[in-house]
Amino acid sequence: MVNEHRRKQLMELMDERGWYSILLYGHGWRKEHVRSLVNVNYSGPHAAAWLSKSGEIRVTVTSPWDRELVSESVADVVFDPGFDHALGRCSAVAGLELMQQRFVDTLRANGREPASATAEVEELRRVKTAEEVASLRKAVDLADRGYEYFANVVKVGMKEYELVAEVEGFLKTQGAEDNFMLIASGGVEVVGMKPPTDRVLRKGDSVTTELTPQVEGYYAQLCRTIVLGEPNAAQLKAFSIFSEAQQAAEDLIAPGVNVGDAAKAQNDVFRKYGYGEYTGSKYTRVRGHGLGLFPDETPHILEDVDYVIKEGMVLIAHPNTYLPLSGYMVFGDTLHVTSTGNTRLNKTEKKLFTKGV
Repeated sequence: MVNEHRRKQLMELMDERGWYSILLYGHGWRKEHVRSLVNVNYSGPHAAAWLSKSGEIRVTVTSPWDRELVSESVADVVFDPGFDHALGRCSAVAGLELMQQRFVDTLRANGREPASATAEVEELRRVKTAEEVASLRKAVDLADRGYEYFANVVKVGMKEYELVAEVEGFLKTQGAEDNFMLIASGGVEVVGMKPPTDRVLRKGDSVTTELTPQVEGYYAQLCRTIVLGEPNAAQLKAFSIFSEAQQAAEDLIAPGVNVGDAAKAQNDVFRKYGYGEYTGSKYTRVRGHGLGLFPDETPHILEDVDYVIKEGMVLIAHPNTYLPLSGYMVFGDTLHVTSTGNTRLNKTEKKLFTKGV
């Protein structure tokens, strides 16, 4: 459960920065900083992993069940429901921005203003080890199987939340720790994805989804669109644009490429067809993002983000946006950056799916 490669990286970071210790903090939703060192899916509201310059690890948990789990790999585990003993003297905190103000005040009272190590730890996490990629491949496989199940069970007359419940149940029975999932259904009136509603699926609907199952701590993602019935000409035209945009990014992404250029490659396809106004923040959020211990890791793939892609990163490129042709549509795959380019990890067919009614 202890990531020895990450421990070494963190010790080198402390030596470089002159820090004598680092605290990795997480709460119930944002667990990635803690799990980057001690990969345990804790259940309590807070957890922290403290690492000394010499490599000693101490973990504080707020649930007795978490203490039992963490004790399997870490000798020094503190059970502290009030989370008071986690916040002793430390040089820097990864996840400082996630902390409640009372925790930050306690850190200050214990001797010094803590430095934020969030950006540095995020940078370390971007390049994945072989073991991390192996976990991501398991999550990718589950995303593929999850979408196959999605396409099999979706039908006219089903409510959105019924569809999501079916898919969530399948993923959990197949070993997913978690699944970040969004959905939308309808036509040109659909401007984005959201949690499921009681809307009833109808013939002619586009049904979009973003599946992001978590396996062994790591999230992989797949974005696809399915049409209930025969797709109309506008839906087919829209999908051809999305497919071309996604492929433009996939063809470009490689070590040394700036994520801003990967976003521009996608947006330029929309501009070519006269839909440039739909590439901005009014209609879309990101053109992709990192994947790992959090489902929406940085760097975000946007034209105004300046970050050079590195070998070993895992990203998704997805030109998900609204178009007046068909409404909101999604299309994207998990990509592993290799020395010469990237490898698409998903096996799900790259097409506009359809379901007979």
